[in-house]
Amino acid sequence: MTIPAYEPSTPDGTNPTLVSPISSDGNGIPGERYLIPARQGRAVRLEKSQVLSVYNPKGNQVCDFFAIMENAPSEFLSMEHTRTSIGRVYVRTADVLVTNRRRPLIEIIEDSSPGVHDILIACCDLPRYQQLGATAYHENCADNFRMSLLAINAPITHVPSPFNIWMNIPVTEAGEYSWEPPVSKAGDFIRLRAHEDCIAIMSACPQDMTPVNGAGAQPVELEFEVSFVE
Repeated sequence: MTIPAYEPSTPDGTNPTLVSPISSDGNGIPGERYLIPARQGRAVRLEKSQVLSVYNPKGNQVCDFFAIMENAPSEFLSMEHTRTSIGRVYVRTADVLVTNRRRPLIEIIEDSSPGVHDILIACCDLPRYQQLGATAYHENCADNFRMSLLAINAPITHVPSPFNIWMNIPVTEAGEYSWEPPVSKAGDFIRLRAHEDCIAIMSACPQDMTPVNGAGAQPVELEFEVSFVE
C-alpha cells in the first residue's frame, strides 16, 4: 500500500472556517470583537507591537494558538524553542514565546485566568481522532489552522505545535501527564503582544473525546480583538 505524500496545506476535511475569514486579507478592525465559532478557526494579521486579546466567554474552551511570521511563513511560533528559551514547561505572564529561529514573537502581557496553559501537546488532527476511536471525519485544530490561512490566501509550509491557551495538562514529578478540564472561568482573557508583524491563527479546539474542554462539556465559541495598548 502506498501512503500518500504529506501535504501540509491540504485539509483532511472542511468546515465554515474555509469561507468565513474576518476579512479577505485577514486584517482586523482595532477594537472590534470577532467570534470564533465552536470547532472553527480564524486568522488575523498583527502588526509589530499590536495586542491580541483572546476571550473565553464560557470558560471551558481551549484555544489552539499559532503564529507565523509575515512574509516568511517558514518561520513560526515554536513551542519546542520556547521551552528552551524560558526553561520551563509552563508559561507565565511576561514570558516571551519565540520562533523556530529563536526570535521573540509573542509576549504574554496579561492573563485574567489562573495561568494554566499548555506548551507540550501537538494540535489535534484527524489521525489523533482516529486513534481515539473516531470512524468518520472529525473537525480538528490542524485543519482549522490550514483553513484559516487558506481563507486569507496566506501560504502554509508547516503545521506547528500550538500554544494551547487554557489547556490543562498537569505533569507529575515522574514526567507523566494527564488530560484535565480547564481551570479558567467564564469571561477569562489573555492578552498577547506581537514582537514582529505576523499572522495569528486561533482554533476553538473541537476536542470532545477527552475532557480538555471540560468534563462532559462540548466545544464552544471563543472571541478576540486587536488593539494597540501599552
